Amino acid sequence: MADIANLIRLKAEEYHPEMKGIRRHIHQHPELSKQEKNTMELIGSKLRENGIHFTDYVGGYGIVGIIEGREPQAACLALRADTDALPIKETNEVAYRSENPGVMHACGHDVHIACLLGAAKILNGLKDSFRGTIKLFFQPSEETYPGGAIRMIEEGAMENPKPDFVIGQHVFPFLSAGEAGFRPGMFMASTDEFFITVKGKGGHGAMPQTTVDPILIASHIVVALQQIVSRNANPLVSTVVTVGKFLGEGRTNVIPETVRLEGTVRTFDEEWRARVHELIRTIAGGTAGAMGGSCDITIDRGYPYLFNNEELTQKLSVLAADYLGENNVKPMEQKMGAEDFSYFAQLAPSCFYGLGIADPAIGIGPNLHTAGFDVDESAIKTGMGLMAWMALRLLNG
Repeated sequence: MADIANLIRLKAEEYHPEMKGIRRHIHQHPELSKQEKNTMELIGSKLRENGIHFTDYVGGYGIVGIIEGREPQAACLALRADTDALPIKETNEVAYRSENPGVMHACGHDVHIACLLGAAKILNGLKDSFRGTIKLFFQPSEETYPGGAIRMIEEGAMENPKPDFVIGQHVFPFLSAGEAGFRPGMFMASTDEFFITVKGKGGHGAMPQTTVDPILIASHIVVALQQIVSRNANPLVSTVVTVGKFLGEGRTNVIPETVRLEGTVRTFDEEWRARVHELIRTIAGGTAGAMGGSCDITIDRGYPYLFNNEELTQKLSVLAADYLGENNVKPMEQKMGAEDFSYFAQLAPSCFYGLGIADPAIGIGPNLHTAGFDVDESAIKTGMGLMAWMALRLLNG
């Protein structure tokens, strides 16, 4: 197997300039969730160039590719990358800066695409070296509910053939380029969004006695919601309830009619997750009513928590150490961030792992979802080679 590992390293080195160029093109031309048509067409063109069969428009602008090795029916493994960008205005002064105003690949999905295309090219050239079938999931709309994963699943991505395993990777800025991180078991939280419209009676700011002040009511609701975590949650179950938007469009001397609150819920327990929804409704409604107002509450159920199959994740971390060296494989902590990769993990043993992107010379760079986010592009070489190596070894047992 050492010869195969070295061959994959050589191929990753050879294909790196091409994949880096693809990443830069995608970075320059980012597309938001449900708008990834040009990105899908670029991916399709690259698969077509390499003779890889695929189906497009899966779950929106998604693609499912197929690479058959020896004995295609022996086993099936799916490799996944997401493709959408974020509504963020880029501040980086680089040649490949986004040309789409207010849209940016600030979560590394451009890197994910390049790595999976590179891994696909490597694996397609090694079809005689592995048993089974590899499916390639280029998934749209990870950044918005209901997410592209569930839509791809609904349109048959996990059938014909059904994957025995699913592997996905995500860039992480606290890992250096050349490193990878793994965590078996509970990895990323479930995520839901809540929207509360607090209704009162507006009026002149100098005559508050004639109003029912929704600013005051909403302020009490924000404070009261914090007791969900501090006094209702089991301290052993990680939980986040965050209000991220508070909008009351009055003036210095105008008390508005309504206030809009928006926030998120994150946790790792499905029963408790449902209970949090009940508590939000009870606390917000009760607080508003007690203060003479009312409120409308909507809770959008998002992604479930992400569970990494323990046996598979442990096996992949060992394979990663074989490819990268033991010092370059790191344990990862649980994350309160969320991922719709979790839907794939509900249907087959799965592993979602971290790919290092930080420049070791300068340390950790800007975080995910920030206007200055960027990567050490040598990570693309690591990402494509590691994914190809683990896929080949997993299929060969």
